Amino acid sequence: MIDPSLMSGALAGRMTLRLDAAPSAAPLPPGRHALPFPEGREAVLVVPEGLEAGQPAPLLVMFHGAGGEANKVLPHLVRHARARRFLLLVPQSMFPTWDIVIGGHGPDLERLQTALQQVATHFPIDTGHLAFAGFSDGGSYALSVGLTNGDVVSHVIGLSAGFMNTFTRHGSPRVFLAHGRADTQLPFETSAGPHAQRLLADGTDLTLLPFDGDHVIEPWVVERAIGFFLGPQEAGPGG
Repeated sequence: MIDPSLMSGALAGRMTLRLDAAPSAAPLPPGRHALPFPEGREAVLVVPEGLEAGQPAPLLVMFHGAGGEANKVLPHLVRHARARRFLLLVPQSMFPTWDIVIGGHGPDLERLQTALQQVATHFPIDTGHLAFAGFSDGGSYALSVGLTNGDVVSHVIGLSAGFMNTFTRHGSPRVFLAHGRADTQLPFETSAGPHAQRLLADGTDLTLLPFDGDHVIEPWVVERAIGFFLGPQEAGPGG
């Protein structure tokens, strides 16, 4: 049973933090870093090589699926973070899935704010390239929290997301939805399809990518999502 006291605060899913202040600590070195919490389930931050000192860095926050953990989604994104030079933050839910799925905004949102603030302590954040992304329940969480905090988040990426629980929308983030037409867990017809109609009716800048497949993370879909976030990758010499 969830302790109701843990679900207090973070009213209506709104974050209360500023990411535009100058960092107050030295940058973390390239590599994987743990951002610990007293109750466990640390967040993971991946810092790529080649970040320009003092220059705002893009940041992508990736939420895992139900029963998941950071290590299940990191392999899909680490190479992109290193190649495109963006910070990658992967929080972990306190419970088997994200708090909004099991009772409302609470400890996970508070922990997310704490992790984001820790990142901003070490790096200036490019607030024009700050994405909330997720798969399955994590995609639902990214959509719900991202649209509620669209004045903070610039891009929202939902991969096989189940639902959107948005109390009041703020801002106008761009949205990317990808979903398998043969998804047996969260059917396209009851998730991405209605989501797209609702978002378009609200005037959202939406990219919808249906694909032939089940409830999975497809590497080529991730590639498209990163392009949506940062723009097409420039070809190298001879590319």
